[in-house]
Formats: sequence, C-alpha cells, structure tokens
Amino acid sequence: MNEIRVLGVDLGKDICSVVGMDGSGKVLLRRRMRRDSVLKLAAGMPTCIVAMEACCGAHHLGRHLRDQGHNVRLMSPEYVRPYVKAQKNDDRDAEAIAEAATRPTMRFVDLKSDAQLDMQTLHRARDRLVGERTTLINQLRAILLERGIVVAKGRRKLEFRLDQLLADEIAISSRIRGLIEDMRAEWRALDTRIGAFDAEFTNLAREDASMKLLSTIPGIGPLNATAFVASVGKAETFGRGRDLAAWLGLVPRQMTTGGKPKLLGISKRGNGYLRKMLIHGARAALPSLAKGKTLLGEWLRGLLSRTHMNTAVVALAAKMARIIWAVLRSGRPFELAATPSAG
Repeated sequence: MNEIRVLGVDLGKDICSVVGMDGSGKVLLRRRMRRDSVLKLAAGMPTCIVAMEACCGAHHLGRHLRDQGHNVRLMSPEYVRPYVKAQKNDDRDAEAIAEAATRPTMRFVDLKSDAQLDMQTLHRARDRLVGERTTLINQLRAILLERGIVVAKGRRKLEFRLDQLLADEIAISSRIRGLIEDMRAEWRALDTRIGAFDAEFTNLAREDASMKLLSTIPGIGPLNATAFVASVGKAETFGRGRDLAAWLGLVPRQMTTGGKPKLLGISKRGNGYLRKMLIHGARAALPSLAKGKTLLGEWLRGLLSRTHMNTAVVALAAKMARIIWAVLRSGRPFELAATPSAG
C-alpha cells in the first residue's frame, strides 16, 4: 500500500495548499486547509518529509512539525520556482515544493529558534525606525531649502544647524516654524527609541558566546553580531566562507570576454539587510585598518591604490563575511596578523 513520503505545503496567510506524494513522486493527496489543520493532518501521518518555502510563519509551523517527528525542509522560494509547472496556482506550488524537497542538490534553510526570530524582529523594528528618521530628515532639508537655507551633508550637521535656527528668529511663518519644531521633537523621539534598541543589542552581545567572538572582528559591533547570529546561526550551514559571502550577495559576478574572465559588480542576492550592515561596518573600519601594520592593512592599502574607495569597502565587507565564518567555525576570537617586517 502506498503511503505519503513527502508532504508539500504552500503557506498562505490563512489557507494552505497541501500535496502528498509517495516515494515515486505520485500525488496521493491534495487538500486546502487552515494552518492549524495542517498540524492535525501531519499528526495522524507516519514520519515523512514536510517541505515548505522559507516565508513568514514557516519557522513556527516547522518547529511544531519537527516536534511531531517529521523531517522539516525549508527552501528559498527562488529555488522552488523552476519546479512550478505551467498555469501556476496554489496546488501546483505545493506540488513544486514537494518535488523540490526531494532533489539531492537542493539547499535548505535551517529552522530558527524563538530567540533568533525575536532578535530578527528587533532588528526589523529598528530598521523601520531608522527609515522613518531618514524620511523625516530629508523632508526637513527640503523645507529649509525651499526657504533658502542650505545645510551641509550629514545628520549631525543638520541637527546642529536646526537647533541654531530654532534658537534664532528665522524669517519664516509661524505656522512653518511650529511644524519644524514638531518635526525636531519627533526626530529626538526617534533617536531615543533607536538608542533603546542599540542598548538592548549591546546587552545581548555581552551574554552570548558567539556574539562575543564576532565582536572581536573590526567593523562588527553589537548590532552586526546580533544580526548575524540571528540570521546565520551556525557556520556549518555554509561549507566555506565564500559561500557565506555569496549568500550575502557580496561575491562579484563574472563574464568571459575573449576567453578571459572579467569581474562585474556584486550579485546583491540573499539577505539585503545583513549585506547593508556589513558594508556599513566595513566603511567605518576601513580607515583605521588601512593604517595598521598588519596583513589586512597591507592588502587594503594596495587595494585603495588601484581602485575606488567604495569598491574597497565592498571588498572588505566580503572579506569580513569570510572572517565571520572562520570565527564561528573555529570558536576562536579574531586576531590581526602583523606584517613580517612589523614583527
């Protein structure tokens, strides 16, 4: 008697499409049900592979299915897409998910714990506040520019200039002056809320052993350390440091012209938030690292002598991704190696 060996679940906000296959790939079951009904269905089935796309709610449902004894496999949606047959619908999506999960070369996403999901949520909330603050600052600049007041680039310079303008009697209407005062108060409130998140990340980084190790890497502070542990988890997820850099979209694309490989821009695939944070960290660390009498400093000086600063920043971010993998894999803190002449 045939029994279901693979259960493909296409997750929706409320209704899910479920497809069950036997060992040969024949479809034995097609159903549409609510999320809680998926758990009830899986509870009455023998142990099998339960496949889902790594999307909102997949980790929570996956942990419950794993507790039932099933082998949960999460996949990136872009890896499932080639297995979707013509005339895409929810049932065929579920069938494609089940089929993709059986491929021997498929890459799977590790189930995240509640602590990792909590930390990711904190980062997303902070990122939203930073975006709101940026929007507010840009609008303030536009309001001042419309009235002939030009402020130099930089958030701190605008903050200082705005305080000066509000302290003096600037030639604007009382209505706009009140608006600017309200926006300045909103800016301060956003700074306070963002600072509270930063303080919490600092406390978290002091308590976790992996985060302490990552904090020894130049350019990786509490913010980056917590973000990487929440998203990456274990170094064993990636076979090499280059795989982590490629997952972050920091590895350059290649094009062959005339039989010679030519490096293009980075792929920008994978986790955009981690890539952004890593590039910000590399930009902050590059000046001091380039001055040091270390192997990394020597490499950076040579890079800066032949390429643009932004290219060097991205190259340093890619190297930092490899260092992160090595530190997590070895369990040892990072140490800058001195140049032979400096020794």
